[in-house]
Amino acid sequence: MGVPSGELLRGVGPVRPSRRKLQNKYKLFLMALPFLVVTFVFYYLPVSGWIYAFYDFIPGIPLSDTPYVGLKWFRTIVANPTQTAEVLRVLKNTVAMSSLGLVTSVFPVIFAILLTEIRAGWYRKFVQTLTTIPNFISWILVYALAFSLFSVDNGVVNHILIQLGFVNEEFNFLASSSHIWVTMIAWYWWKSLGWGAILYLAAIAGIDQELYEAAEVDGASRFRKIWHITVPGLIPTFFVLLLLSIGNFVNNGMEQYFAFQNAMNKDAIEVLDLYVYNIAFANNFPFATAVSMLKSVVSVILLFAANTLSKVVRDESII
Repeated sequence: MGVPSGELLRGVGPVRPSRRKLQNKYKLFLMALPFLVVTFVFYYLPVSGWIYAFYDFIPGIPLSDTPYVGLKWFRTIVANPTQTAEVLRVLKNTVAMSSLGLVTSVFPVIFAILLTEIRAGWYRKFVQTLTTIPNFISWILVYALAFSLFSVDNGVVNHILIQLGFVNEEFNFLASSSHIWVTMIAWYWWKSLGWGAILYLAAIAGIDQELYEAAEVDGASRFRKIWHITVPGLIPTFFVLLLLSIGNFVNNGMEQYFAFQNAMNKDAIEVLDLYVYNIAFANNFPFATAVSMLKSVVSVILLFAANTLSKVVRDESII
């Protein structure tokens, strides 16, 4: 008669994982190690620079010879009415840009669906490649393109408008603050639309094809299949990315706005990241560091708030 498995294991001690499993764990850790190092060097190590927010630091003078001022620079944000007005202006620009980004975050979803509906494989690949390439172009080159199209002297758009008789004189598009928020979000999606659609294309590829076959047998049109199969299949991915964007609400980046800013549109285009950069290079490092610290704290709060919202609405955590 066979011996129960419990009898066989009695007295042997805990069952240890096999050597192969341990080797696989070590391999996975070694594969992730370079990314952990990069994350630590570029995201966690710079946090040590927050110490400058508590000193009256002047470039060129060692920090040990700099007077400690405590929360002076944090109080400056609200103690000085002029400075408070400046911060509120920058926050208004930041919130406006981020809100437009959230509202238009559905664009990559629509674009991914439209791409999958293209029947000609070669044309679909051509369109996807053509719309993804701008993501790898620097914002300086994007501004160079914008300058060649919309500049006053040699801009193609101004020349065409004058030739067609729509305007009598050239208009300086790049130096105008009118509709600058819409202009910036338009340039952003021109650059990022193809790249942003990649995750949704992967999500569409993961949808069970038998659902489409069953819908086709039932006589569903292409629009019905998109609405009842593709869109529900993309909603989980969309909500995860949307909630992460909410956590990153005050982090617009500065490259795009730095490239397009000038004296005429600075008041409307200066977002929080660009403001910190401009203040730092105006030799006010402590105040710029203090504003950057508060921005990071707000980002963390928004991330956890978005995670709580995800737990309540979708019963899933994003972190």
